[in-house]
Amino acid sequence: MEQVLAFALLGLGPGALYAGISLGVVLNYRGCGVINVAMGAIAVLGAYVFYGLRTGGYLFLPPLPFVPARIDLGGPVGVVPALVVAILVCALTGWLLDVVVLRALRNASPLAMLMATLGLMLSIQAVILLRFGASGQSAPSVLANGPGDVVHILGVTVPSDEFELAGIVIVAALALAALYRWTRFGLATRAASENETTAVLAGLPPARLSAINTVLAASLAAALGVLVAPLTQLDSSTIPLAVVPAFGAALLARFTSFSIAAVAGVGMGVIESLVTYLQSRPWFPTTHGAQLPGVSDVIFFAIIVAAMYWRGGALPQRGSLVERRLPKVPRPNRLERPAIVCAVLCVAAFLLFTYDFRQAAINSLIGMVVCLSLVVIIGFVGQVSLLQVGLAGVAAFAVSKLSANAGIGFPLGPLLAIVIAVFVGVAAAASALRVRGVNLAVVTLAAAVALENFVFENPTWGGGFTGSPVGPPHLFSVDLSTQASFPAGGGQLPSPVFGLVCTVGVIAAGLLVASMRRGRLGQQMLAVRSNESAAATAGISVRNVKFLAFGVAAAIAGLAGVLYAYNFGSVSADRFDVINALVFVSFAYVGGITSVTGAVIAGLGVTEGVIGHILEKWLGVPASYQLYVAGLLLMATLIMLPEGIAGGPAPPPPVRVISRLIVGPARARRSRAAIDGTLQRADS
Repeated sequence: MEQVLAFALLGLGPGALYAGISLGVVLNYRGCGVINVAMGAIAVLGAYVFYGLRTGGYLFLPPLPFVPARIDLGGPVGVVPALVVAILVCALTGWLLDVVVLRALRNASPLAMLMATLGLMLSIQAVILLRFGASGQSAPSVLANGPGDVVHILGVTVPSDEFELAGIVIVAALALAALYRWTRFGLATRAASENETTAVLAGLPPARLSAINTVLAASLAAALGVLVAPLTQLDSSTIPLAVVPAFGAALLARFTSFSIAAVAGVGMGVIESLVTYLQSRPWFPTTHGAQLPGVSDVIFFAIIVAAMYWRGGALPQRGSLVERRLPKVPRPNRLERPAIVCAVLCVAAFLLFTYDFRQAAINSLIGMVVCLSLVVIIGFVGQVSLLQVGLAGVAAFAVSKLSANAGIGFPLGPLLAIVIAVFVGVAAAASALRVRGVNLAVVTLAAAVALENFVFENPTWGGGFTGSPVGPPHLFSVDLSTQASFPAGGGQLPSPVFGLVCTVGVIAAGLLVASMRRGRLGQQMLAVRSNESAAATAGISVRNVKFLAFGVAAAIAGLAGVLYAYNFGSVSADRFDVINALVFVSFAYVGGITSVTGAVIAGLGVTEGVIGHILEKWLGVPASYQLYVAGLLLMATLIMLPEGIAGGPAPPPPVRVISRLIVGPARARRSRAAIDGTLQRADS
């Protein structure tokens, strides 16, 4: 019993982090109606600013032209000044996010605002990777944590900073609750969140209130990040992904109650610590003699799903000044011509270009397939699923296990793997029956984290980080792998044969998505995306449409996972992690989340794709900057091209431009001659 109590109390520190981020999420939502997935990234930004000032006496800067990497201050800075600077840097980040990005998106859909915070998250993580690398750091302490700084309670010795952090969070929650209940600022914020139109007529400034609340949320996240970082590893992903349990706490609080969010966040930390204790018991299940990974992530996912089903229908909706529109979904006019052009270009590329460009082209084609699944589920149905890369991982690991353990190879193995991915995708659709939009994004984000840690990192079900081998594909003794012999290609890997296989997969997936958009199912999907109640009134089965959409999108994602598995000959968990999932969503939105053309553009730009290869080989831009550029490009695209690159104004085709240049002057001369003739007849 003493061990149980000890582990429960040791969870107060991590719980304080979850609670602090949850308070920031609630604060941001009440202030400007945005579910900010970057709140954890802002917390880790503050922790790294504090780390640089305390250990090296420098303030690191983001990669910008003509801007140094850091500002040296001549030596380590004291605790209080370093903490103040860290909070100010994060407050400035929050202010820039609200004023520069979110204010420009006030008329955009909630999906666009969610994507904007995703862009900020990716940018912050990229800056940390560029400045500090991928290895973790040991964060300097703010609170006393020496050998004598302990508390004895019921025979258990616990570090005092665990209680101090929990107390700080509870005090912050009570202060925020009082601020929003009894002050003029809090009442004005509540009025603007409930009905922005009435608030404007009453003379309240919603834009200024939004900026102040975003700054407060970022400052709070920074302070908690600095205080809690010594209890966890300081890296680019641990604290940012703490936003998942924080979302669970915010959901239990209905994105409105600070006290419930704080208590629920601390409870999440206690649950995580108790799971660690249970895993140390001899009766707890193991895998290959080691602890089961990701058990706490599965519990967090279950809590989020339960909270959605419990309060999903009653989640507060912010009253907006104008109706927020969704991106347009263009109807494809031609199918055969683009497919033929794509096939010709791909065949020429794989036959004529060098091996490194062939590999980049294969990566882009696989990325296009992933983005096509996002077009179906997000662009057509409006279900913001962040699980598509995870579904690709399910199919990839299934192909590996079927080949290695059951001896089932190509083509039956890939088909069964895609069926397994469809089964998982349809199971995920069950959560979409009660929630949608950005609320579904929270559920699928938690599902992606649980899938990565509980399944992919499990050496029995997945492959861990060492990888799970995949046998090469053969069809009737014909080698279709990356090592297949072929007259062209110079004998270097990858073989053009596998590139042609990927080309067939991309064209088939693209034709499927385009045909779906032109057919009856596509119209029903758009009706469900626009208004579920109206669609149901018109006789459309919303449930069946969602299940079909999730199933089709999962099948396309499964195809991408199969192609990936055969491309590299091995499958590892890090290729299907949450960061890659978020990167694919960002590129898909930049390209155009509602069209096949947008998926093609996004695939060309994904990490290790054609554009990235060209930038690195020809222009010397390293691949480490691609994540940073992806985040900034996502925010810029949302502001300047809300429909994405493919959804912007279409330039005239080259043939039309040339004809205008040739025919235009002659047509102008004929027009002038006709006008002159008319004037002469009028004079006579």
